[in-house]
Amino acid sequence: MTASTTTTMNAIVQTRYGGPEALVRAEVPVPAPGPGEVIVRVVAAGLDAGLVHLLEGRPRPVRWAMPLRGTRVLGSDFSGTIHALGPDVSGLAVGQQVFGTAQMGAGSLAEYARARVDKLAPKPAGLSHEEAAAVPVSATTALRAVRDAAQVQAGQRVLILGVAGGVGHFAAQLAVGRGSEVTGACSTAKVALAERLGIARAIDYTRSDPLSAGPFDAIIDTGGHRSLQDLRRALGEHGTLVLVGSEPEGDPLGGLGRGLRAALLNPLSRQKLVTLLSTEHRDALRDLTAEIDADRLRPVIDRVFPLAETADAVRRLGRGKGTAKTVIRVAPNS
Repeated sequence: MTASTTTTMNAIVQTRYGGPEALVRAEVPVPAPGPGEVIVRVVAAGLDAGLVHLLEGRPRPVRWAMPLRGTRVLGSDFSGTIHALGPDVSGLAVGQQVFGTAQMGAGSLAEYARARVDKLAPKPAGLSHEEAAAVPVSATTALRAVRDAAQVQAGQRVLILGVAGGVGHFAAQLAVGRGSEVTGACSTAKVALAERLGIARAIDYTRSDPLSAGPFDAIIDTGGHRSLQDLRRALGEHGTLVLVGSEPEGDPLGGLGRGLRAALLNPLSRQKLVTLLSTEHRDALRDLTAEIDADRLRPVIDRVFPLAETADAVRRLGRGKGTAKTVIRVAPNS
């Protein structure tokens, strides 16, 4: 079908707040591009913890900031081909392979997604569409944590909590690539993956406390629940703590409280305490492509699901319990 004849598409839509059961397969109109936007024919879509947060409407402020009216297509990460160009778009062409993040409500869990041109970049030539779809949100977050927030340098000792998760496995590779000595913490089932990332040491946190291996020059916490006090004890006097995420069960603030406390303490501390709020942009995607092309970064995909099984994929992803990345194959023959 061409851009002129395609009017409807298969999509996974959210009709209410809840768990995976709130996701429904539906036929909806193909979105139209606005100024500075394109429509992408999605080949593959990546899942991340943010999607689970939006689906469940947590933490509670999410429901106030983004009220659910009618239905919306979820999904952020995508890899595919440009289907249509919006007004004032230059430098891109229909049929070009791209990856990036989709606009809220016209997301990537559909045959077509709407995206701003400053949120996408040419797909890395060395990656499949499934691999490219695993990169944008999680790898950008890892890049912001390792390069920008922690400013990891050669010879530094770095601890990554959740090293085998979506953000963690990217952060490990980026830190190793900068010449640091990386210790990674994960559960028993994920130790084998952690060891394949090239890190100096993988610690099963169910058997040993990774914080006892300090002091560290930087700690990147991608989803743990350790207290600020414990984390700071394992950090050097002038070290950096980067809080990327937390998934405590039953916490109405969804782990935001710890980040807020870190922000309040930071001006009073010799240590640098950072609560990371990462945003995706084409500059970061291009930087990540350079890392990929230099063979310093590679996404690890745990499993690929077809679009019709998105609810099962989200159920398996759970609350920060997935290994590396889970991807949805949208185009049947990708």
